[in-house]
Parts: sequence; structure tokens; C-alpha cells
Amino acid sequence: MAKPAKKSEETAAPPVSEILKEPAEIKYAHELEALRQNEKDEVPAAWKLSPRSVLAYIVGTKKPLTATINGAQVEVPITRKFFGDDTIVERSIVTLASERALLLVGDPGTGKSWLSEHLAAAISGCSTLTIQGTAGTTEEQIKYSWNIARIIAEGPKPENMIASPCMISMRKGAIFRFEEITRCVGDVQDALVSICSDKAIAVPELPGDAMVFAKPGFNIIATANARDQGVNELSAALKRRFNYVHIPVVADQKTEVEIVRTRSKELLERYKIAARVEEPVLKLLATVFREMRNGVTAEGVNVQKPSTTLSTAEAIGVALDAAIHSRYFGSGVVGADSIGRNLVGSIVKEDLDDVKVLKEYLSLVAKKRGEGDAQWKAFYEAAISAIK
Repeated sequence: MAKPAKKSEETAAPPVSEILKEPAEIKYAHELEALRQNEKDEVPAAWKLSPRSVLAYIVGTKKPLTATINGAQVEVPITRKFFGDDTIVERSIVTLASERALLLVGDPGTGKSWLSEHLAAAISGCSTLTIQGTAGTTEEQIKYSWNIARIIAEGPKPENMIASPCMISMRKGAIFRFEEITRCVGDVQDALVSICSDKAIAVPELPGDAMVFAKPGFNIIATANARDQGVNELSAALKRRFNYVHIPVVADQKTEVEIVRTRSKELLERYKIAARVEEPVLKLLATVFREMRNGVTAEGVNVQKPSTTLSTAEAIGVALDAAIHSRYFGSGVVGADSIGRNLVGSIVKEDLDDVKVLKEYLSLVAKKRGEGDAQWKAFYEAAISAIK
């Protein structure tokens, strides 16, 4: 009897340690397991955790949970994943517990995809059943396609069908994620109307007009940038089938500093960069972003707003770039000068007039503060030098 062929190294799944970005259900597996073991509430059909435990997973708990992990009893801290208003998470969970789909709307970088991923991980145990909406997204990518070679040889059969992530979600009773839905044309978006209403996909190519029905637990989380709402706005029929949850830009500086600190630390650990952004530097970065975003400084001075969305995600990017630059091309210490040197690329993008906006802020605000503060002076000099 012939021995089965060994799986080649090219097709074998890589070990977790070799994955650049682990899905939430893998990275936070211990937290999800601890919540499951400590579950005390009723769990909806096909959900992995109760709504209360899903909320605890996303917003964190004050005390660690005791759980048995790998045969040993340990204390597992449940960290905070989403730093916005907790009621936003609650409304999202309530929506997903019903038959209505969820649409997360907000400016770029407000954490829509981040929240979507963690909701799917906690509810379904799988956050990877997703498609990225683009101008080239087709209806087949939402529903299903066919293996053309096998269709020609054998005709349409269920085994010759290539199921989309949406169809797989329906069969498994899991959450399907649709990123940037407004980037897709209207005809493609409307492919979701029947899926949201009937919870089924018709396959007319198969004998008897076969249908694929969704199992309990299936639902849809879509995201849309507020600045893209006019690109391909959802039809009235599709809007009725979604519950809108708007995610605002972070309201206070303390929370924004905490987000930048947490996410930049995670990213530096992922890239194995031995650098850290200290608290005073984080506060300076958050102050610059907040004042330029709002168009007014703490002293009440009005400044121009750049055309770029100065989101918290952009601030995280600046902190990360500054840390990497300091590690490889500097002293290894992330100072205000590192922030100033790496800030320009986040503010000046498509519109070159934003150079004038940044220069105005540096001249009116940063330079003046630098007269009595060494950090602001270092920031001002590095940022001005980078512009020139």
C-alpha cells in the first residue's frame, strides 16, 4: 500500500511564531479561553461567549481571571482592546445578537476594523472570514464562483463551487466581515440585500435551484469611512438592513495617549524593536495631533486644519516610525526630535498646501513653547528641518 504523500513545506501552514500578524483569536486565545471557562451567563446559539463576556473581552476587566491553560491554573488578565466609549461596543453586540447587520462608520483610523475583528473573534472564534471592498470587488466575491476547468469537464456540481467567505460564514454560523463597503459599486453592495433579508444564497446553476441557508450565529459586520460615504452610498434597501454605529475620534487626550502607548508597544514587540516612546513624548505627540485636528490650541490660538485626517492610527504610525528610526539611525532613545522628524509624512500627503499648515503650527505654537521647554524646542527644530 502506497504511503500518503507528505505535505510540502510550501503548502504547510506556518507555525504561529512565523505569522507576522496573528488573528485576534490566536493572539488572545488565552483570554478567550479564560472567559469561556468563567462563563456564567447564557450564550446565544452558535456564539462562543455570552454578550457580557464579549464586552469584557473587548473593554477588559479590572481583575484577572483564573483559568486552566495548558494544564496549569493561571491568572489571565483580560486586556482592553477598544479604547472608545463602552456603549459603542454594547450597541454593536446587541445588534449582532439580533438579525440586523452591523455597519461601523467613522473617520479613517478610528478603530472600525480593529473593533470588527475582535467582535468576530469573541463571537465566532474566527475573524478571518472577510473581504476587502474595492472598486474591483465583484458579486462573485460576495456569493460564490466556480472552478472553470472542472465545470467544463464535469458541469456544475456542488464540489465544483468555490464558496466565498460570506458563504462559508453562512454554512458555519459565523460572523462575516465586509471591510470598506462603500468602496464597492452599488450593484455589488446590493448583493447583500437578499443575504441580509433571507439569510440564504440562491445557486441557480445547480439542479433544482439549490439554496445555501445560513446557520444560527451568522451575521455581517461592515465598515465604512465617513469620508467615503459619498463614493458609493448604500441604497435605501441596504441601509434598512444595517444598524449604524458611528465611531468618533477619541475624545480626550488621556485616552489617546493610552491608545498610542499600547498599540505602539505591541507593534514594537512584533517587530522586535528594542525602543520605547516615553510618556512626555507621547503627550507631546497627542497634543500636536489634537490641536491640529481641532484647529485650536490649549492657549486658545486658532490654527489651520490640514486636509489629512489626523487620526489616532496616524499618531501610532508616527510613534512607531520614530522608535524604529531611533533604534537604527539614532541613539535608541525616542525623543521629541524623533517625533518631529517623522511627523511630516503623516500630515503632508496628497495636498502640498498642508506644508503651509504645518509650518504655521510650528511657527505660532511649537516655536513659542520651545522658548521655555527643551522638548518642544527639539520637536520644533527637527520638524522644521524635515520640511526643508
